[in-house]
Amino acid sequence: MTVDILQLCPLTPFLETELAKRFTIHRLFEMEDKAGFLAANGDSIRVAVTGGHLGIPADLAAALPKLEIVAINGVGFDKVDLAEAKRRGIRVSNTPDVLTADVADLALGLILAFGRQLPRADAYVRAGKWLSADMGLSTRVAGRRYGIFGLGRIGMAIARRLEGFDARISYSARSKRDVPYDYHETLVALAANCDVLILAAAATAETRHVVNAEVLDALGPYGTLVNVARGSLVDEQALVVALRDRRIGGAALDVFEDEPRVPEELFGMDNVLLAPHLGSATHETRRAMADLVLANLDAHFAGMPLPTAVV
Repeated sequence: MTVDILQLCPLTPFLETELAKRFTIHRLFEMEDKAGFLAANGDSIRVAVTGGHLGIPADLAAALPKLEIVAINGVGFDKVDLAEAKRRGIRVSNTPDVLTADVADLALGLILAFGRQLPRADAYVRAGKWLSADMGLSTRVAGRRYGIFGLGRIGMAIARRLEGFDARISYSARSKRDVPYDYHETLVALAANCDVLILAAAATAETRHVVNAEVLDALGPYGTLVNVARGSLVDEQALVVALRDRRIGGAALDVFEDEPRVPEELFGMDNVLLAPHLGSATHETRRAMADLVLANLDAHFAGMPLPTAVV
């Protein structure tokens, strides 16, 4: 059986090789005439393989009348119209759990790097400035107040790591959990009661731009925002203004609303740390994610339940 797959973004070499062994691959992201390809071949595509940052645009899905499954190489599915997928009988899968540890690790890495000013310290030594003067002081990481927005798999993994830093942990989520952390009903209240606000919630219509000017003002001029969730949770223009005006102490960001485009105003700021969406970017996790993508596709074409079905 020959199955045509539409690949929407670059994947790891291992995953691309394994997909090519099973299916006929069409690399849409490399095509100059995408519309022409879809007009000529759209009705032969049965699978779309994509990333969580990209999903599948509604107009593209509409151009694939025989689409059976959207396999997401990532945990996020906010950029897939799930209601339309259900209506059309299209399966959707993702790769949860396997990236939890790496994303939580990165959150701690961002906290440490920003608080202890590690990027600036590295540049200071490389520039030879240490020969003439000490760099100056940074901020303690241990024992501070940490607020986590979203206490799911990743949020809990972050909290467990913070316990090793004698952190005072609080959280806000859709409902109160049976955990030894203080609960705040609103994000504004959470921000007002922490030194570091960590975003670990899913991207949904309800969480879009949930971090707005009011939340940033509640965080205050000594507070730090850390985002390892999705860029859409933050009103980036409000964040730019808050950072520029020093209304918050700083931000450490791994995700952005229009990746890979980042607000250029952030580039010249000394109170922000930027990373290119590294949350799951380890050899081990990307291999595990690839294995899940393949397992979901193999199950679909074998008529078996999907291991990690979203729809």
